[in-house]
Amino acid sequence: MSDDVVRTFAHDGRSMVYTRSGAATGTAFVLVHGIGMGHRVFRDLAEELGKAGPVYAVDLPGFGDSPEPPDPLDMPSSGDFLAAFVASLDVVDPVLVGHSMGTQVVSEALVRHPQIATRAVLIAPTVNPAERTARQQAWRMMQDLADESPRVLWLGTVQYAKAGPAWFVRKLRQMLAHHVEDVLPDVRARTLVLRGEVDRVCPRPWVARVAELIPDAQMREIAGRGHEAMIRSPQPVASMIIAHATGVESDGGIA
Repeated sequence: MSDDVVRTFAHDGRSMVYTRSGAATGTAFVLVHGIGMGHRVFRDLAEELGKAGPVYAVDLPGFGDSPEPPDPLDMPSSGDFLAAFVASLDVVDPVLVGHSMGTQVVSEALVRHPQIATRAVLIAPTVNPAERTARQQAWRMMQDLADESPRVLWLGTVQYAKAGPAWFVRKLRQMLAHHVEDVLPDVRARTLVLRGEVDRVCPRPWVARVAELIPDAQMREIAGRGHEAMIRSPQPVASMIIAHATGVESDGGIA
């Protein structure tokens, strides 16, 4: 297992910081965070996934340690940027893992550049079309965080502070304007859709609909977890992702 190596990817006038960790060989994983977050929220998950292969965790432009570009990319363009990053890596057929807004970026990358990956994991996919306003999303997030651990709250606070309120709002507009449900039927990757059992941001009927829209998808729930399902501890999310990547069934969670 290698320690995190911090690198920078530059493309089309934008720079993105990312880390490379995990085993030297095996299944590669690319981790894409949600709005206001960064690669650090994946640290424990990356450590577990790194036992199966190399792990690349990104800070999308303007988030985490990546510099803020002049303008935010919309979701299709963010998908193009992610696809260019994946193409730059020395890996074959990685598993793309998106969380929250990251699921929108991953979905666009898969549809617009289907050659980059044949497997994907969407954790807490956004945005629920029944609550597609900033006020409703903020309220659901506050409800969800009310039951979270101090560790999750601290990580979230640090990452949101790095992004800054102005950039967060600009990116939020792009996130809310994107209708991922229109994109999902064109996803051809074998996809695992994950939801925390008590996630108030992503209600079960919506996440079930996400899985139904993707031609080759399976949905699973993580018992007792909310929207930040993989931050409190990496299990059982890591086991479910590795099982999906390798085709071996895992224990834990709710089918």
